[in-house]
Amino acid sequence: MKLALLEHHLELARIFVNELLEEEVEEKARQSYSHDDSRYSRWGKNPGSVRIGEEKVPITVPRIKSRMIDTETEKTFSPERYYQMKELPPMTGKMMEAVLLGLSQGDYERVASSFVGGFGRSQSAVSERFIERSAKALEEFETRSLEDLDLVALIMDAKHVAGRQMMVALGVTAGGKKIPLSFAEASTEHHEPVKSLLRELIDRGLSYDQGLLFVTDGARGLHKAIREIFSGYGLIQRCQWHKRENIVGYLPKSGRKKWRRKLRRAYQKPTYEEAKSALTDLHAELQEINRSTARSLQEGLEETLTLHRLGVFEEVGRSLKTTNAVENLNSLVEKYIGNVKRWHHSEQWARWFDLGLLEAEQRMNRIAGHEDLPKLRNALQRELDLNDENSEEEPVKEPLSE
Repeated sequence: MKLALLEHHLELARIFVNELLEEEVEEKARQSYSHDDSRYSRWGKNPGSVRIGEEKVPITVPRIKSRMIDTETEKTFSPERYYQMKELPPMTGKMMEAVLLGLSQGDYERVASSFVGGFGRSQSAVSERFIERSAKALEEFETRSLEDLDLVALIMDAKHVAGRQMMVALGVTAGGKKIPLSFAEASTEHHEPVKSLLRELIDRGLSYDQGLLFVTDGARGLHKAIREIFSGYGLIQRCQWHKRENIVGYLPKSGRKKWRRKLRRAYQKPTYEEAKSALTDLHAELQEINRSTARSLQEGLEETLTLHRLGVFEEVGRSLKTTNAVENLNSLVEKYIGNVKRWHHSEQWARWFDLGLLEAEQRMNRIAGHEDLPKLRNALQRELDLNDENSEEEPVKEPLSE
């Protein structure tokens, strides 16, 4: 348990170290890549590392260019704090305690003192700086343009993270890259908050005229919002994992494992005809065992087979048949912010959640089967009747109105 905690909080320590370096660069260079008559300016970044205890933590080290006034000669160097951190003594019991505590609200001063005491910064100054930077990061995240993203799918799900019901929209580009697009504190049972989030994405430049696949759970409010906003431009792939768990939830615990296997085998059939036939057989069998379970299987069945119907289940089903990608993202965010003990207000929570999303974004791999995503796009366009001629026209946007 201690090793797991240490791994988690070393990551937060790395974020904290990067903030300290960036603060020194701003003090000297002021504006990013400034080329005015000032003595200092930014000059790229290099990989580096600092040692915390026995762990070598990788960081990004900004470079500064200095111009000597008298000789007009120039040189580049790293922030002084980087070299100070490289010379930090081995981790003491106090330092270990601080790392294990993490950047939580209740223990912030004890943590901050371990890192900033040698750099001439008070805890309150560092705290104010962190709030300022995180607020700026949140604003940039919520307003960054989506015009250049060639998206083929959106994975959306709501989950309790850090004690709040959070809905996250994760985009998948035509090249398979996963990108967090937006988040909102809302339940998918109500479609109005979901509609607001989707409209926000469109206002920021989200392109949907080539068709989008929406991977979601079975929440009615979420499905209703998608159909209203993206009528004629989107198809829903209902999460097969959620569907399977809903079905077996009606059965006694002793029989759930067996039925999970049966449903998994049925959904793994490569073609629509085979999968639909296998599930129809299971429905008939369940009618004899538990009618409520049979009704659960039948409800929304076609949406769980969207990838099968499009003929691309074998190619991209591994990544897009469930909402696992966005649930893994939520788990990463919770790992980064789960140690905060006291939440004061919604804005503070949003800042931390945003930082967690941005940090997780740097660690995301492409989805499995990304090389076959062009097949998914072609299948979406055929199913939605979005041919090349229509795709060049301005998409119909009547569904966006109230």
